[in-house]
Parts: sequence; structure tokens; C-alpha cells
Amino acid sequence: MSVCYRHPGRESYVHCQRCDKIICPDCMRQASVGFQCPDCVAEGAKTTRAGRTAYGGVRPSNPGATTITLIGINAFVWVMIVVTGWKASDLVYRLALLPTGVCGSRAEAGTYPLFTERACAIGTNPPGDGQWIPGVSEGAYWQLVTSMFSHVEIWHIAFNMFALYALGPQLELVLGRVRFLALYLLSGLAGSALVFWLSDESSATLGASGAIFGLMGALLVVAFKVGGNVQSILTWIGINVVITVLGSSFISWQGHLGGFLGGVAIAGALVYAPRRNRTQFQVGALVFIAALIALAVILRSASLTA
Repeated sequence: MSVCYRHPGRESYVHCQRCDKIICPDCMRQASVGFQCPDCVAEGAKTTRAGRTAYGGVRPSNPGATTITLIGINAFVWVMIVVTGWKASDLVYRLALLPTGVCGSRAEAGTYPLFTERACAIGTNPPGDGQWIPGVSEGAYWQLVTSMFSHVEIWHIAFNMFALYALGPQLELVLGRVRFLALYLLSGLAGSALVFWLSDESSATLGASGAIFGLMGALLVVAFKVGGNVQSILTWIGINVVITVLGSSFISWQGHLGGFLGGVAIAGALVYAPRRNRTQFQVGALVFIAALIALAVILRSASLTA
């Protein structure tokens, strides 16, 4: 009669089917192959590959973590704008996407959009009141990103963060955190690039709407790929398109359109990637899309400074 290696006082004839140690019935653990001792089960768990999503990403244990982090960043930037003067805050024009530079007033809120940098220094009223704020075409490329996380109006950030909270966890669960974050950021940059190309040169654009529309486009692609119900998604997109058209005087349709097209392209590359060498294909596609966005920004900058 043999004894259990974990409980010497118990006699048993049961052997671990992996290491052949003698164990009692209380120590047996169901494993992928027969019954094993607790030590072998623990060792197997360490070497088991992490669960993957259907499109190659690591399955997140908390699908909403990245979404909440993005919401937190947007909320933090909005609070900073509010406490530094809100609509009159210098951060508004520092963080917004400006195709070309503008002359801001130090004494009161507002800008002199038609002023040149030289005129800003000497020709404001009162003289010397102006401060020159560079635009993307003058090298302020960070505005392509910072504008994605900046809001002024309460309704604007409330609507965008509600949409992000509704869409984000679903896509995060389907794609995995890294791919979801790439989708969000590249969609936002695609929206910024189209704003840079098609908006008025003296305009100032901000908001997460481009990235949000990118998530809408991505969810549509995923639903189509899995044969899901696209009717509700198309209805939601249609409502937002109507709102964009009706509010085109103060809503950036360029950012919405660019973000949506970017989201569709990015999601298509992620979910339709071939199984063989899937990760390499996805990385290559995302790098290619990022390069196209960068090229568009460079070409537009050259046209504005020529």
C-alpha cells in the first residue's frame, strides 16, 4: 500500500497521470489530460498560452479598463481647461487643431485669425496684446493628438464619453486592448488629418468625435463579419449623420467622416486578416495606415506653407 505524497497519513493507489506521483482522491485535479496532482496542474497553468480573441488579441480580463482610462484622460483635460478659464482658457487654442497659426488676445478671450505672426506682435489693439499660437502646418503636430482629447462645452464631452462608454468595452472585448487602442488612436488621427485638409485654415477644431465615429465604423465591420444585426448599428450611425449635417455650422463633419473611414479601414485590416501570420499582417496594415495619415499631414503642411 502506498501513501499520498501530500497527505502521508492517507493510503492510496492513485497516480498522477503526468508525473506519476501517488495521490489520494482528495488531491486529484481534473486536467486537460486525465487527472493530475495539484503541482502539475499549477505548472501547466503557468505554461498555458493566454486566451486569445477571435482576431488574435489577448482576451482582457476587464474589457472596460482601456475605455475607462480614455474617458479619464478626456475628463482630466476638460477639467484643466475649465479651471484655467474655460472658454477663455489659453489651453483651448494650445490643444485644438489649428491648420495655421492664429493671433490670440492676452487681454480678453478671442483671436485675430487673419493676422500674420509679425502683425500679431505689433498690430493688435492694444499694441503688443497678441500672442502667436502656431498651427499644425508650422510644426505643432501634437495638436493632431491633443485635439482628440479636448472639449469645451459640457454637452460635447458628455455625448462623446457616453458613446465611448457604450462602444468601447464591446470592441475591447472583441479585439483585445492593444488592437482596440490602436483603432481608437488611428481613427482619431484619420479624423484630424481630414480636418487638416478640408476645414477652414483659420478654424480651431477639438473633440473626440473622430475617434468615436471610428468606433462606430469598426463595430459595423465586426457585425458584418460575424453576421450580426447591423440594422441597429446603421440606425445609430444614421442618427449621428443627421445630427452632424444639421449642426454642420458648429460640428466638424470633416472629423466625423475621417474618423469613420479610418475606423472602417482599420477594423477591416484587423478582422479580415488571414489566420496565418495574422499578427504580422495586422501590424503591417496598421503601420501602412499610419504612414498614409502622416503623408497626408506632410502634404497638407507643404501646401499651406508654400
